Amino acid sequence: MHSWTDTLRFAFQPVVNLTTGGVAGLEILARPETGDVLAEARRDPEIDGRLAVLAVRTAARRETLLPLHVNVFAGTLADLGGLTPLHDAVRAVGRLPWEVTIDIGPPYTHVPQQALLEAVAGLREQGFRISADGVGDGDVPLRLLIDLAPDLVKLDASLLARSPAVRAMRTLCDEIGALLVVEGVETELQCAAALSAGAQLAQGELFAPPSRLPAADVYVPPRSADAVGTPRSGPSVREFVRPAALLPATASAGQVRALLTGSPDVSGVLLVDRDGVPVRSVHRSRFLLSMSGRYGHALYADRPAAKLGDPPRTVGVDATAWEVLDVVAVGDRDRTSDDVAVVDRYGRCVGVVRLADLVRALAESRVEEAAGLNPLTRLPGSDAITGEVDRRIADGRAFALSWLDVDHFKQVNDGAGFAAGDELIRSVGRALQHAASGSTRVGHIGGDDFLVLADPEGLDPLAASVLDVPWAAGGRPVTLSLATVLCMPGSVTDHREAAACLAPLKQAAKALDGASWVLGRAGLAGHEVRRGSGAATARAG
Repeated sequence: MHSWTDTLRFAFQPVVNLTTGGVAGLEILARPETGDVLAEARRDPEIDGRLAVLAVRTAARRETLLPLHVNVFAGTLADLGGLTPLHDAVRAVGRLPWEVTIDIGPPYTHVPQQALLEAVAGLREQGFRISADGVGDGDVPLRLLIDLAPDLVKLDASLLARSPAVRAMRTLCDEIGALLVVEGVETELQCAAALSAGAQLAQGELFAPPSRLPAADVYVPPRSADAVGTPRSGPSVREFVRPAALLPATASAGQVRALLTGSPDVSGVLLVDRDGVPVRSVHRSRFLLSMSGRYGHALYADRPAAKLGDPPRTVGVDATAWEVLDVVAVGDRDRTSDDVAVVDRYGRCVGVVRLADLVRALAESRVEEAAGLNPLTRLPGSDAITGEVDRRIADGRAFALSWLDVDHFKQVNDGAGFAAGDELIRSVGRALQHAASGSTRVGHIGGDDFLVLADPEGLDPLAASVLDVPWAAGGRPVTLSLATVLCMPGSVTDHREAAACLAPLKQAAKALDGASWVLGRAGLAGHEVRRGSGAATARAG
C-alpha cells in the first residue's frame, strides 16, 4: 500500500539578506504530487510533525550547510507540546538546533495560547530559532506576537502597498529584537519597497523560485542610494549576518578540512560547544596552509581542530557595524580577515559577519554623506535631516525640529562683505555642532538657514548655546532667530508635515526683535515666545 510520503517532494526557497545579497537560509516547502497533505497536516498534528522531520532529512541529503527554515502550524505545537522527533532528527543528520528556524504558521484561531507559548519556550531551550509566519495576512493576535518574541517576523509582499503599516511592524520588530522578512517578492519595485520599509530579509520569485536543489546563486536588484537611510550610529550588524559553518568543539582537523574543501565559499569554521557557544575560530587560509605542509596531514588530521584555531571574536546581535570594526581592530593584524561571530543573548552563534561587507557598506554611506555636505560648513543638507525625521516618526519617537537663521543676513553681507558673512555662517555651524549631543542632528540647508533635530529635553541648552552668544560680522552686531516645532508620536505623518508646521513658527520668530525663539506643537494652534519681544510665557493665536 502506498503511503502519502511516497508522492511527497520538497522544494527549497532562499531567504535573502537584502544588505549583503547573500542567502541567509533555506525554507523547505512541502510539494505533494497528489492529494493535499498540507490540509491534512493542518488537521492532524502528527502528520505536520512528520512533515517537519522529513523536511530536515531531505535537506541533509542535499548536503546544504545553510540554516534551514521548517514550517509548522501553530496548532501542532500547542497540541504536541513541542517537537521532540524534530530535535532528534536534527541531531541525527549532524545539524545543530540553532541552525534551524521553526516557521510557525497560521491559523492561530482556537489555538490554546498558553500551550503554544510553553511549546515555543521548550523549542528555544533546545536551541531552535522561532519565526512568526503569516503576520499581517493571518490571524495572529498582536499580544500573542509580542509574547512569542520571535527571532523573525514574516510579512506577505502584498502588505507593502500599506507602507506605514509595514514601518510600524519594523518598529515592533526592533522592540522585540526580531528581524523583518518580506515573503512573496516578485518585482524590483516590491524589493525597493521592502528596503524602504526597513526589511532586512526577503524571499520570493524575484530572487530565486522554489527548486528541488538549493539555489547556488540568487538575483538581488542593485540597492539605490536612497532606498533606505543609514542610522547615525551606523548600520546594525543584523544587516550583514551570513550563515556560519559550525562544527562541534570536538571535531577533528580532518573533519574541518573536509568541510572547507567541499565548500569553497566558506571562509572559516566556528567550533561550538553543546550549547552553540563559539569556543574556537578556524580561519580557512591559515588552517589549510598548516594542513598542506610536508607533514601537515599526518600531524594534524586526527588531532582536535581546536589546536589549529584561535579564540573567537564575537559581537552581540544588537551591535553596530562600527562596534564590529572596534572588535576587529583589537588583536593580531593577521586576523583582520577573520569572520566575527554574532551571538544571541545566550552566547549562541546565530551567524558571522565578514569585514569586507562592513567596510563596503560603511564606505558607501560615507561617500553618500560626503556628497550631501554643504561646502561652506561641511554639515549635511536637508535630505539627511528629513530622512532622520521620517525614521523617528516611523519609530514612534517624540522629537523637536528647529529652524535657525541670521536676522537680516542680506544686510550683513552688504555691509560687512561676503567673506565676513561666510565666516559668520561657519561660526554658527560650529557652535551648533559643539552644542549637539546624543541623537541631535544638525544640517545646513543653504545660505544662513540651519535645521536642527533633537530630543525635546535637549532644547534649552541647545538654544542657549547659540542665542546667548554676542554674534558679530565685520564688527556689526548680529542676532539669530530660532523656531521649533515639538512633534509627539502620531502628531505628524512625515517630514513634509513637520516642515509645514514649522513654517508659520519661522515667520513668527522673524517678526520679533533681537535674538528670538518661538516654540509650537504639531497639531495644536498657537505658539510660545521663549526669546525676543514679549513675555517668556506669552502665547500667540
